Amino acid sequence: MAVRAVRGAVQLERDEAGHMEERVGELLTAVLERNGLTTDDLISVWFTATPDLHSDFPAAAARKLGIVDVPLICAQELDIEGAMPRVVRILAHIESDRPRADIAHVYLGAAGALRKDIAQ
Repeated sequence: MAVRAVRGAVQLERDEAGHMEERVGELLTAVLERNGLTTDDLISVWFTATPDLHSDFPAAAARKLGIVDVPLICAQELDIEGAMPRVVRILAHIESDRPRADIAHVYLGAAGALRKDIAQ
């Protein structure tokens, strides 16, 4: 079994804890589904949030999905002028037999504009 990395992002419409939980949960669910993964395949997940998000930790959404025994960490994204606002990004390390080229990176909604080269 190989170790692979999966990227993803979602833009929030507003900075509210319930909305963050919903959108980050949607992102994590899509990453798992599109890559044929279960939570047992997760090694760790790194979350970043743009500096304009203050309402909650993105990792809290993972815990509410039942991802409770996987190391999670949150960090603040760089504050770059002109960057897309209200974005949560993930970098998930997984165990998978899929070739690297077959990993589905998930960019939901407007966040698809962030990485047109790998968004699926």
